[in-house]
Amino acid sequence: MSPLLLLQDIHLTFGAVPLLAGAGLSVAGGDRICLVGRNGAGKSTLLRIAAGVVPVDSGERFVQPGCSIQYLSQEPDLSGFATTLAYVEAGFGDTEGRHRALYLLKELGFSGGEDPASLSGGEARRAALARALAPSPDILLLDEPTNHLDLPGIEWLEQELAGMRSGIVVISHDRRLLERFSRVTVWLDRGITRVLDEGFAGFEARRDEILKQEEAEQHKLGRKIAMEEDWLRYGVTARRTRNQRRLADLHALRRRHREHRGPTGTARLEAAQAELSGRLIVEAKGMSKSFGDRQIVRNFSTRIMRGDRVAIIGANGAGKTTLLNLLTGRLEPDNGAIRLGTNLASVLLDQRRESLDPEQTLAATLAGSGDAVRVGDQSRHVIGYMKDFLFRPEQARSPVGMLSGGERARLTLARAFATPSNLLILDEPTNDLDLETLDLLQEKLADYAGTVLLVSHDRDFLDRVATSVIASEGNGRWVEYAGGYTDMLAQRGDAGRDVPPPSPAGVKRPPAAKKPESAAERPRRLSFNDQRALDQLPQQIATLEQRFAELNAVLGDPDLYRKDAARFAKTTEALATARAELAAAEERWMELEILREALAKG
Repeated sequence: MSPLLLLQDIHLTFGAVPLLAGAGLSVAGGDRICLVGRNGAGKSTLLRIAAGVVPVDSGERFVQPGCSIQYLSQEPDLSGFATTLAYVEAGFGDTEGRHRALYLLKELGFSGGEDPASLSGGEARRAALARALAPSPDILLLDEPTNHLDLPGIEWLEQELAGMRSGIVVISHDRRLLERFSRVTVWLDRGITRVLDEGFAGFEARRDEILKQEEAEQHKLGRKIAMEEDWLRYGVTARRTRNQRRLADLHALRRRHREHRGPTGTARLEAAQAELSGRLIVEAKGMSKSFGDRQIVRNFSTRIMRGDRVAIIGANGAGKTTLLNLLTGRLEPDNGAIRLGTNLASVLLDQRRESLDPEQTLAATLAGSGDAVRVGDQSRHVIGYMKDFLFRPEQARSPVGMLSGGERARLTLARAFATPSNLLILDEPTNDLDLETLDLLQEKLADYAGTVLLVSHDRDFLDRVATSVIASEGNGRWVEYAGGYTDMLAQRGDAGRDVPPPSPAGVKRPPAAKKPESAAERPRRLSFNDQRALDQLPQQIATLEQRFAELNAVLGDPDLYRKDAARFAKTTEALATARAELAAAEERWMELEILREALAKG
């Protein structure tokens, strides 16, 4: 099928470093493309070029005559419109789509009569999403469409996109959305694009394979240069013309090696640790809270212990922030009791970034008036600390307002993680983070010695991080479920509503909890063996995790196979066994913990 939109050999430079150096994009009717890459790689810029918003230094942009394009920006401009309905209708160019505009606005939480000037940033994004979807264009370009959508809204958007005939290109950090939506992956890396004819589910394995192959080629190039230099110094002189040609080839090899742009490094996220808190973090009994006639929390009880990772989820307006403030002591309940643990040192990760001053420089945001950052009990030079979060030294004097959304997200992480804590409070921590940084954040939260309370709409993130989920059931009722988002659906009997796609080979999914038995089938108490297993499994899991890490460290030696092939084979086999035992122990612990919770409530 011929493309409706085609970008070829796109070059664009900001400052001294090329942002795009030969990038391309081809979109045909019905395409489902995800555009992926690191923060700062130029994904949003490439999408703006596709939309015709940003001019290029060189390259070709072709759009089929009569092709309609709609573009969702991360920072939409709603000025000049009297109402949200007028703003959405303007996307049609006429008033024929009034009914669809009203339908979309309603689904996204609007009546159509709102004044755009009074909308928050998140509300403006939702109104802009309605405008982009309304005309059902030939090409739909979406930059982070799930930001500021709640879980029901994200699931609705998935269904809406599935029913459209448009060629769609999406930039998103939401793995679950990308896995279900995409059929083609376009990877923007170091200024160029690579097209992978498969959905996002297989992308990360392919990416790692490509980078590993590239590293091997660079190693071979370095060895070839060394051999040519050795010939130049010690080789027997041949015909002069031949020597000159070989010397020119050596210069070309050196230039190629020098100009190679390696992949962007990985951020180093190390949270400064405060002293251990008490074992009990929060205990709430019969807690209720109302505002006027509206009951936000009704008779809610919970106990959060040190090391728990508790997620709060619900629709926009359900009261997630109110519940979070009650659990952290920032708000007093109307009824019931709440008790906070001892020696708590909390840090709020403000991913809405309202606390960032756009006029302040990046260095001043981290270090104040000095040039050092206190990270726990250590002093770090601000430039070195910036590098841990993938900022370049020349960005130190740049105002925060000039940073991209992903860079501002990393800056918020850098500032929060420098403060010693044993309780992390995360409000939408995944917004604008690239997938690699998001992976690292998940790992660091798993290793964090303290307790985590988080609000998130990212289903994959919830499955990987949360040990329990507190979900809004409507009318002020909140229910706590063991495990992550998929486990919650299983326990509620909604497992078919949001089943993740099959994992790529070698990628382990968090185990889904089994549906609890009915009251008639359920035993009244745990058996002796079950209780003993529940007590012993955490230590067994910790031991298996340590064993897994030790074996991984052994296999981390790139020369192991060459030096000792037998040890390599034995260690690989032991690693597979440890992985299987660890997965079985985690699944057994999850089953018993769900059963214990059910018995305690029943």
